[in-house]
Amino acid sequence: MAKRLPARRLDGVEYNPWVEFTKLVREYDVVNLGQGFPNFPPPDFAVEAFQQATSGDFMLNQYTMAFGYPPLTKILASFFGKLLGQELDPLKNVLVTVGAYGALFTAFQALVDEGDEVIIIEPFFDCYESMTLMAGGHPVFVSLKPSPTGDGDLDSSNNWQLDPTELASKFTSRTKALVLNTPNNPLGKVFSKAELELVASLCQQHDVLCFADEVYQLLVYDGVQHISIASLPGMWDRTLTISSAGKIFGATGWKVGWVLGPNHILRHLQTVHQNSVFHCPTQAQAAVAKSFEWEQLHMGQPGSYFAEFPKAMQRNRDHMIHSLQTVGLKPVVPHGGYFLIADISDFKSKMPDLPGAAEEPYDRRFVKWMIINKRATSEGLRPLHPLLFCEAFSTSWRMGLLCDTGCSQEEPLLGVGGLSSPLSQCLCSCLRGKRGLTSASPSPSLVWFLGFECLLSSPDLVGTTRAEFEAWSPSGVLSPAWALLGLRHHLTSPYLSLSLGVQLRA
Repeated sequence: MAKRLPARRLDGVEYNPWVEFTKLVREYDVVNLGQGFPNFPPPDFAVEAFQQATSGDFMLNQYTMAFGYPPLTKILASFFGKLLGQELDPLKNVLVTVGAYGALFTAFQALVDEGDEVIIIEPFFDCYESMTLMAGGHPVFVSLKPSPTGDGDLDSSNNWQLDPTELASKFTSRTKALVLNTPNNPLGKVFSKAELELVASLCQQHDVLCFADEVYQLLVYDGVQHISIASLPGMWDRTLTISSAGKIFGATGWKVGWVLGPNHILRHLQTVHQNSVFHCPTQAQAAVAKSFEWEQLHMGQPGSYFAEFPKAMQRNRDHMIHSLQTVGLKPVVPHGGYFLIADISDFKSKMPDLPGAAEEPYDRRFVKWMIINKRATSEGLRPLHPLLFCEAFSTSWRMGLLCDTGCSQEEPLLGVGGLSSPLSQCLCSCLRGKRGLTSASPSPSLVWFLGFECLLSSPDLVGTTRAEFEAWSPSGVLSPAWALLGLRHHLTSPYLSLSLGVQLRA
């Protein structure tokens, strides 16, 4: 048509890494470890709650209250009110949304206006920038910077700090909101009380809202404590606290999220909600309500899910860190969340000229190369600001921690050598199990870096690894679902990041 077709609010947000890399994953039939969801079931009590919701009261097939199923809003107000130090009104201080993503979108649409500035802390979840732009706002970036580490010491997510002077310089008369993600995705950083107090002070000084994305708040490790910024003095009245049952109960497909906040702010989100999705699925809300009720009865007791799940995740994290180190990667130890990142700059120095457009960041080109040539599963890293991170973050991966490897914590995940190595045998075993085949190979392990192994220890295999693998495999494993690398893209990030959320068992 002659008239402009797309609305101008879509300018600059057309590209989505999920769409691009999910298409590649399907095209090359690889195992997808890039997105932040597990491939194991939610806890039994949550599954039973969902089954009961779909097969019990037939009225759960109908609409419920637009802003949330009453039993759910009531228990969310009770549970999180204690954490925030507030008496929450289920009708005025809680809004149930289509996942945390829906809560974020509703917040941006309700509160960010044309020309408003939104401060985003890098590295960041990819939707913050696009949601700011779609609302007519202007994203302003400030980066966490790693502190130097000693020779041979692992970097830690909590070594990455905001520079107070730089952060303060980002606040202007046009600043409407700051997005705070703690624990941070993809870094795994849990912001300390002192850091939160710095952010709170600047928000109050400049009359700025805080969008607190806390979907990983119950997944913290090493005794680190998560603190909600809304619980600090003076912050409740200017903070929206966002979370999700998808992350808490490992049920991302339920798409049940929520936002908590003062009524004078939340009522504007309710206006957007009632004029867009209007209502979230009743049965999923009922299942989440029952799941919280179960956990409330078991908190502080052996078997409490909120106590045991972080312990399991921490074991996965420790196992994965060891595995990454065995292939020469430099992981950054996360203290919360689903993910960790690892520095691949050493690999960039060995193979700097990968196919792709000159302006395309190295990590994105590398991910594509791994998918196409090594059949490595990938999801690309989330977008980061293209100017601030072109030098500091062009060689990183984000990796997920939601993996049950099917092997003991003492068993190595990685091997060294060619197709006869323990690594390749483990991979073959995993794939046979995935295909329902039998195998006499050793106990299966989750294999993360076959592509790297073949490249670094057996250069002659590059370009022919699949054929050699098929020839070696007596059971004829034809699947090109090779190295299980979970990657998500930062536009110009030198760190790639893996999700800890998949299990493969023979």
